[in-house]
Amino acid sequence: MPSDVTFCPSSASPMQSVASELERDRQRVALRVQALALDAAQPAAAWDAFVLRCPEATFFHRAGWQQVIHGVFRHSTHYLYAARGDVFEGVLPLAHVKSRLFGNALVSLPFGVYGGVAASNADAQAALEAAAKALAQRLSVDHLELRNLTVRHPEWPTQDLYCTFRKRIEADDEANMLAIPRKQRAMVRKGMKHGLSSSIDPGCDRLFALYADNVHRHGTPALPRRYFEALLEVFKGDCEVMTIAARDGRPVSSVLSFYFRDEVLPYYAGDDVSARELAANDFKYWELMRRATARGARLFDFGRSKRGTGSYDFKRNWGFEPQALHYEYQLYRGDSIPQNNPLNPKYRAFIALWRRLPIAVANALGPHIVRNLG
Repeated sequence: MPSDVTFCPSSASPMQSVASELERDRQRVALRVQALALDAAQPAAAWDAFVLRCPEATFFHRAGWQQVIHGVFRHSTHYLYAARGDVFEGVLPLAHVKSRLFGNALVSLPFGVYGGVAASNADAQAALEAAAKALAQRLSVDHLELRNLTVRHPEWPTQDLYCTFRKRIEADDEANMLAIPRKQRAMVRKGMKHGLSSSIDPGCDRLFALYADNVHRHGTPALPRRYFEALLEVFKGDCEVMTIAARDGRPVSSVLSFYFRDEVLPYYAGDDVSARELAANDFKYWELMRRATARGARLFDFGRSKRGTGSYDFKRNWGFEPQALHYEYQLYRGDSIPQNNPLNPKYRAFIALWRRLPIAVANALGPHIVRNLG
């Protein structure tokens, strides 16, 4: 465990000396790494309070994900935090995903695009990473995966497949509209001319129907409905479903978004086959931006996309520049990073088969497969 740090100013006023002594007393308390229990309400509140004020933290560092991942997918979770006494200095959410098909991994964080350590100092970061490595070896996993936004360990094997797209937005709708490149702006206006409208849904019924149909057409399994229900329940107030309807009231596009500090993150979405001709997907993200701006959001996080895909190009067409994500690995068994994603050629036959399944069958089987992909 890293040694404690002592703060010693060269000169100080009496008031500063008192403050310095208090600081030294705090630093004398050992930095400890502990695990957050699922039912520990008070430490969970302290965890979330730290996450809200830590610049390195993201929505996926929130304590509620432990309840969602364990409750819906039954993965064991290890939510580690570094603290001096009752003062949090860092957090590291981890889940153990064990599958015969896709391997045995300790991940921060499955079902999240970001993860890794969020800490206020180097000691806390080092202590948490050391604890994670020890846990990974104790669990005999194939690898430890930390989904970092920035480079932490350039010497570790790194997955460079994904990019994220984040951009500041203005408080003024007209300024945000004008910031969209001309061709993409024309698509938004096309959706308006088709008489599309947006509304906030109380639940996930319309979203799930569109999402499940959408991923089935792409040949990938759908997450279970209860997962979306859990997100809305656990993150109530910070998780919202918005649906786009055609002029006749028929739902044609929908998105579930997360709100964190002054950021909005559209995360799960689905579109009807008619959405393309109606420009519903374009209109959807404009409506989300407009509604999020009114709510006080000042950063639009378009989430991650794989390089060389349609969604990657779509986000660039909105004027968002890709930012590489740094998923760093410690490999314990095997000598290469696993490629459990649809771009892997070995999954082509599976994707083709999945597209031919009746959607009711796909929705029944899908959760048993996708729970181990994360």
